[in-house]
Amino acid sequence: MMLERALAGVEPDVRAILERCLDGRELSSTDALRLCSVNGASLHALVLTADHVRFEQVGDRVGYVVNRNINFTNVCVKACRFCAFSRTQRSDEGYFLDVAEIVRRAVQAEELGATEVCIQAGLAPQIDGRYYVELVRAIRSAAPRLHLHAFSPEEIKYGAAGSSVPVRAFLEELRDAGLGTLPGTSAEILDDALRARLAPGRITTREWIDVVTTAHALGIRTTSTIMYGHVESSEHRVRHLELLRSIQKETGGFTEFVPLSFVHHEAPMHAKHMLADLRPGPTGHEVVRLYAIARLMLGATFRNIQVSWVKEGLREGQALLGAGANDLGGTLMNESISTAAGAAHGQFQPPSELRRVIRDAGRVPFERDTLYGTVRSFGANPDADETIALDRIGDADADATFGSYRQLTRDERFRFKRLPLAREGTRS
Repeated sequence: MMLERALAGVEPDVRAILERCLDGRELSSTDALRLCSVNGASLHALVLTADHVRFEQVGDRVGYVVNRNINFTNVCVKACRFCAFSRTQRSDEGYFLDVAEIVRRAVQAEELGATEVCIQAGLAPQIDGRYYVELVRAIRSAAPRLHLHAFSPEEIKYGAAGSSVPVRAFLEELRDAGLGTLPGTSAEILDDALRARLAPGRITTREWIDVVTTAHALGIRTTSTIMYGHVESSEHRVRHLELLRSIQKETGGFTEFVPLSFVHHEAPMHAKHMLADLRPGPTGHEVVRLYAIARLMLGATFRNIQVSWVKEGLREGQALLGAGANDLGGTLMNESISTAAGAAHGQFQPPSELRRVIRDAGRVPFERDTLYGTVRSFGANPDADETIALDRIGDADADATFGSYRQLTRDERFRFKRLPLAREGTRS
């Protein structure tokens, strides 16, 4: 009834678009572009429509994964204009975790109840592709039950080149060593002209697609992302969504879609005034519209639309559960990349807090694994929850328990130096 009343008060063309979505028809790029500009009553109707479609597609359950991020180095040969995380090899803040420390962090995460470690890092000079393979083997040996969600398409391209093997062969070796899935990051906006403005020399759209579709063909599933709120247009966003949808129809290999708001505070292109038309991240309405449109464009094939609480905060993340989202992401334990950019929402959320937020939104929490299988189901009563060790660590204790990005950049034990596995003659 509420949805019917909301639809009655919007422009006729918007109402026709939303009614087609409610009838189960695919949202076209043209119609999605029209929805990018709605406000007021039409925005309210869009949100209600996305929420209804979400319920029809995935019900009222909201998932989260107990995981840990391990960003093992911030030293990078690239100088992406949006990235505040990376450092040059000569920087006093450059760090590189050795394999023993990475393994220690993975084992600690497993002991605290994690089912996944997410490993992403800078592209350190001299690194050999063998390093990635041996790292996977070391973690798999020490923590065989952990799912390894590791290495962006940019890292896969870099590692394959460093090993002088095709991307497919490199992915096969990583898979056989124990790699589970890939993060679908380094996507930003999949438009080469815009990518050249954000990060000259970054992986191209075609190369990103090649890595992702090759992984899917090998049975390695990936996430998918967009970074928005900088210099892109609505047309860029919609074309990006359409491209992801076309890949998903072909491969079925994406597990989820994660919108990532641009965090501008420490980004070089903001601090150094590199781009005159740069915006300081998306507005609140832009965020809500994108989540709702993503549900209508992608939900039928992706199913899972994930909120990044690191980018949006738990308060806004809870609201987005009513705009098409059905997942709150992970506990993270460590989060360095958004933190370095100036994100203010912390690096860790206990599972109990994620469940509280989900229940307060009128939804049903469940702990999932990386592939969205159920690890634990929870009811309406929090007193009956089965808890894990991580539930007993408060957000205020996270830095002391897990360490922080700031601590890493100042820890002499992990100061960046020449790597143990290196390509002789590589330009640094």
